[in-house]
Amino acid sequence: MKTPIDLTLPYDSDMPGVTIEIAKTLESDGWNARTLHLYSHVGTHMDAPLHFGVTDQSIDQIPLTDCMGPAWVVHLPDLPEQYLIEIKDLGDVVEKVEAGDSLLLRTGWSQYLRQSKYRDGLPRISEELAEWCVAKKIKMLGVEAPSVADVNNLPEVTKIHQILLGGEIVIIEGLTNLDKIQQEKVQLIALPLKIQGGDGSPARVIALEE
Repeated sequence: MKTPIDLTLPYDSDMPGVTIEIAKTLESDGWNARTLHLYSHVGTHMDAPLHFGVTDQSIDQIPLTDCMGPAWVVHLPDLPEQYLIEIKDLGDVVEKVEAGDSLLLRTGWSQYLRQSKYRDGLPRISEELAEWCVAKKIKMLGVEAPSVADVNNLPEVTKIHQILLGGEIVIIEGLTNLDKIQQEKVQLIALPLKIQGGDGSPARVIALEE
């Protein structure tokens, strides 16, 4: 039996890009219901190639087979702000990874969720590492930070996303609970909402340990 670990941030009204309104109540309407307003790249989410105009592929068109599979967990503790993650930082995973594998970068960055450094000081994927991921045919790349690149640097964030998405790599951002994973390799499942024509979507992401 595989043990599931939830890698998804909870969505609440305190999160930028999320508004939750009461639509119905049990007392007045007979049931409880809420109206959700969600930015497509809020919290734990996935990017579609459409997000940066790489192709016209939208989030609902990404094959489910591209959203699940084996993933290596790379430990990158105590990174300084705006650290540029290089190939060498992956350690022995560089030698172990095979085509179709995915990567989960465990940085502990989700602990800064309510702080400005969460967005402004995030660790970034280097261009070298992005190109390596494409060459190695990485399936999914998951990070704890809200982006794989500096969101305050449009040329950088555009370049890194275009490399990864152009290489048919599924990008998963805003992960949490990677510290709960005990094994170096897990089965990763990341399922976005099926939004027709969507550039991205909040997602429920889990890791399965043996």
